[in-house]
Amino acid sequence: MTTILGLLLIFIGAFSSGSFAVPFGGVKGWKWENYWLSTGLFSFIILPLIVCLLLVNNFGGLISNVSSSDFWAIFIMGAVYGIGSLTFGLSMRYLGLSLGYALSLGLMAAIGTLVPPALDGRFGMLIDSFNGNMVLVGILISLVGIAGIAIAGYQKDQFNSKKEKDESSEFDFKKGVIAALLTGVLASAMSLGIEKGNVVSNLAVESGTNPLFSGNPTMLIMLLGTFLTTLIWCTYLMIKNKTLVEFKKYSTAISLKNIAMTGLAGSLWYLQFIFFGAGKSMLGQYTFAAWGILMAFTIVIAMLWGLFKGEWKGIPSKTRLIMFISLGVIIIGTFIIGLFNN
Repeated sequence: MTTILGLLLIFIGAFSSGSFAVPFGGVKGWKWENYWLSTGLFSFIILPLIVCLLLVNNFGGLISNVSSSDFWAIFIMGAVYGIGSLTFGLSMRYLGLSLGYALSLGLMAAIGTLVPPALDGRFGMLIDSFNGNMVLVGILISLVGIAGIAIAGYQKDQFNSKKEKDESSEFDFKKGVIAALLTGVLASAMSLGIEKGNVVSNLAVESGTNPLFSGNPTMLIMLLGTFLTTLIWCTYLMIKNKTLVEFKKYSTAISLKNIAMTGLAGSLWYLQFIFFGAGKSMLGQYTFAAWGILMAFTIVIAMLWGLFKGEWKGIPSKTRLIMFISLGVIIIGTFIIGLFNN
């Protein structure tokens, strides 16, 4: 039951993550770099700080007790992840919600799940135990499902008319694939940072913080690095493209609505980690498998949003069948990971 509850919490986090881009449809007038920086301010700074102040006991004292080596290691992982989050935003910009999520998060799931145990010596126990082997099987099954979704997304794109592509100034399949590949490699630093932050989580528990929320201080440290990367790149783009004026170009009503929409998007994005941290704490010794579960569930949610928004309308039934089967394969794989992770 503990494992099932952990999976449920991670699923809630995935729903939040897979839904975070939906409010962008309400942003008017701002260019990508403008609304991405505004979203980052909420998701990387404001909400994480509020959560830590509310849920972490003696937060200020806790941060002062984190060694400088641990702090900067987590911060640097966050900065690297920040580059990956930028390319993730570009992958959705150039490929759309469905295909961008499938390609980017598919690689993040594979790399982010397997690299931490490979680096800290836990990979051997996956090979030497039955449960560990089943976790690997679950990961492989999930990756097969993710590959199937990527194929379905590619086929869907091929069925789109050339006219539709030409009408979309943002669409660029080549740029989108490159961005997704970079995302898969760079954004896996988030998983490494979370594992490195276990020492901070332990300090939080020792200070009286509920174990369900002990991962939030790690997230704040890491996301400080993420915001720094985001701030540098978005500021560069706003200067280069002369879009800094977009923040004050439009009426107060439009600006407030844009702030509200990006604030909602940023909040949805960060909420995934509150539920993810709580669910991860219930997954036994194979906590690194939680990252792959989060990625897989998020892809499922994003694909369902794509259906709801009509991204798959008019696509041949064969391609839609591939997508639905792939979604089922991902769900089976993630439950195998969860059931054999203790």
